[in-house]
Amino acid sequence: AVAEAFYSHVPLLVLTADRPAEWIDQLDGQTIRQPQLYGNHVKRSIGIPQELAHADALWHANRLVNEAVQECLASPAGPVHLNFPFREPLYPGSTDPVFRREGVRTIDDNAGEVVTSPTMAEKLKARWAGYSKIMVVAGQQSPDSTMLKVLDRLVKKQQVVVVGDIISNLHSVSGVVRHADGYLAHLGAIAKKSLQPELLVTVGRSVISKNLKLFLRQHPALEHWHVQPEGVAPDTFQQLTEVIHARPEQVLQALSDAETPKDFDVQKRTNYVRLWQAEENRFARTAAAFFDAHPTGEFALVRKLLQALPSRCNLHLANSMTVRYANFVGLSADQVGVHVFSNRGTSGIDGCTSTAVGQSLVTTVPNVLVTGDMAFFYDRNAFWHPYPLPNLHVVVINNHGGVIFNLIDGPGNLPEKDKYFITQQSLSAASLASEFNFAYSQVKEDLKGWEAITRFEGKTKILEVEGQQASARSIFEAFKLAIRKSYES
Repeated sequence: AVAEAFYSHVPLLVLTADRPAEWIDQLDGQTIRQPQLYGNHVKRSIGIPQELAHADALWHANRLVNEAVQECLASPAGPVHLNFPFREPLYPGSTDPVFRREGVRTIDDNAGEVVTSPTMAEKLKARWAGYSKIMVVAGQQSPDSTMLKVLDRLVKKQQVVVVGDIISNLHSVSGVVRHADGYLAHLGAIAKKSLQPELLVTVGRSVISKNLKLFLRQHPALEHWHVQPEGVAPDTFQQLTEVIHARPEQVLQALSDAETPKDFDVQKRTNYVRLWQAEENRFARTAAAFFDAHPTGEFALVRKLLQALPSRCNLHLANSMTVRYANFVGLSADQVGVHVFSNRGTSGIDGCTSTAVGQSLVTTVPNVLVTGDMAFFYDRNAFWHPYPLPNLHVVVINNHGGVIFNLIDGPGNLPEKDKYFITQQSLSAASLASEFNFAYSQVKEDLKGWEAITRFEGKTKILEVEGQQASARSIFEAFKLAIRKSYES
């Protein structure tokens, strides 16, 4: 969870209780070396003073906690570790006084908004205006209505290509390229060359699509600008030429006002957008025809579920195959109220359920978690608490193992795959649902009765899809074949 927070730029305070320093390494109970416990997976590790009798020590502890909160929230956000040593007795007796310190100070940090100066904005607009093939790629980011409005304006005024995975939360932007991962691998050299950008502008964090990353690495732009408020920028596509330290929506807003030179051929920008839209439309037609012919199975379930989501809900996508299924399916432009979340920092299966449970505890809108069996059972202790979760529905795609390792190149061809990669298991979510008094239903691969998960009735609900790895692999391979054939015809 700490590594996820660090690589996903999620603010997280990690509090650990420790024993007094003099008892470390003395074979006493519950003593380990906790300072710097998380190494370089946290932005900072802070030890709270052990003795607080002196007024300066109290002041010091107060200041350190404030610094931890400020560091945690500072851009780029991330986890900060606070280690608290406690001396016995740890538990007060019935007659012992319990003290609560009054007047604890909170130190506000009013950081100024990172903006681009008017001079820099004009220089960027002048350079922007000279390019015909402009692409904006948005990585994972939180739902942001301001960003959506800015990108809509940018697309309409400047005729640029905007690319976003499902975790970019850009599905409502006009003409957003949402299916690039589905067809880039099947394009010929000439088609890829025609889609190559001249200027690439990136915002947000990581992207799901490996095909998009390979495409941009092999077909680099003349310039690549990455926009983020602070910090060292990543070079995901191996072509970074410039880092713009500002808020992305502020930079994109300024660029939307860029004026094209009088002799500039605006039609070239329009043609570039149309090339991408042609590929999007081809993929959409092929995918629709495929699901018409294959209306059952776990892949089809993800499509049905995404289409039936409440108009306002939080969609949580677990790793690894689940988020890929959802990314191939995508969300429609009118689903602006669907906010997508996924633990994509290190892309591991740990913490996927806990994240959905945590958000369900602090929100009243429906929360829908779509997860595979490995991620679900690995994190079953997410439910080990006394709080009701009436707004949480969980869809468990149980094909009894990590089916993704049967689908990607490499592990799927190894004789050890079942034991060491796929990790076969025979568990069912029915027992867990019974233990925690959740509503439970199971559907087979024919998906009869799946609609029950879309009805929120004031109780945690689990829908388990009983699948088979062989059929899941067969359907997914058929899907990829259908896309490939659409480019061979």
